[in-house]
Amino acid sequence: MIGTIRRRLEERSIGALIRDCRRGAGLSQAQLAAELGTTQSVISRWERGHDVPRPDTLAAILRACGYEADVVLRPRDTGVDRAQIREMLRRSPAARLREAEAMFDFVRRMRRAS
Repeated sequence: MIGTIRRRLEERSIGALIRDCRRGAGLSQAQLAAELGTTQSVISRWERGHDVPRPDTLAAILRACGYEADVVLRPRDTGVDRAQIREMLRRSPAARLREAEAMFDFVRRMRRAS
């Protein structure tokens, strides 16, 4: 279960995280609700993504399920075109090498011309 939980939050919904933690702890929605002092319908709304708990409430949910969150903040890559990188990586290494060599030749010719 831990392997499925340990992913970036952007790769999963908060609701799926809550559901996976609850199930990993062997709790029903009603049991988790009782532990948190709320109702089963609130847990259901969170899990379905119809509502999102506050960060402190999410921490309490995780604690009630026997988990804790490690939050790592890092600056986002700015100016990086991830789509372009993915497209380049889809090509074979030989094709990427040919493209790099062609670009090198182009730059060399441009330098000679100027």
